[in-house]
Amino acid sequence: MVSFLSSGLETASDMQDKYQELGFFQQIPGLNFVPRRNDTNRGNNTSLSDFSEMWYGVFLWATVSSLVFHLPAALLCLVTLRQHKVARFMPIAILLMGIVGPVLGGVLTSAAIAGVYKAAGKTMISFEALVYGVGQSFCVLLISFLRILATL
Repeated sequence: MVSFLSSGLETASDMQDKYQELGFFQQIPGLNFVPRRNDTNRGNNTSLSDFSEMWYGVFLWATVSSLVFHLPAALLCLVTLRQHKVARFMPIAILLMGIVGPVLGGVLTSAAIAGVYKAAGKTMISFEALVYGVGQSFCVLLISFLRILATL
């Protein structure tokens, strides 16, 4: 009977090993690619309870979504302005804005979001980290477009 119970139940270290064997692109659909500490990954639980896990989850999604917004803009700029003398270097500036913005501003806003969750004693599910990270990038995109229209 003991062998039956031990064969049917997985320990936390077995689940951690399975988690580490998954590739990065296999972890993205499950939103489980925030590294865990102290065996906090139990079964299907994807809640982020530590400040660093929450901060990293929101920051990572903000950076990825910013690159998703800026990479097509840089490619479009590269195709349309490739023969211009000075403007052919504009895609470099667009890509730098897509990286530097989340690194400088995203670090602070992600820390603020994670700090509020930690101070409230709440845990954050991975989908919330996705919503906050993409929401940050969307707000930057929206403000950028509104600022351009205000100058016309």
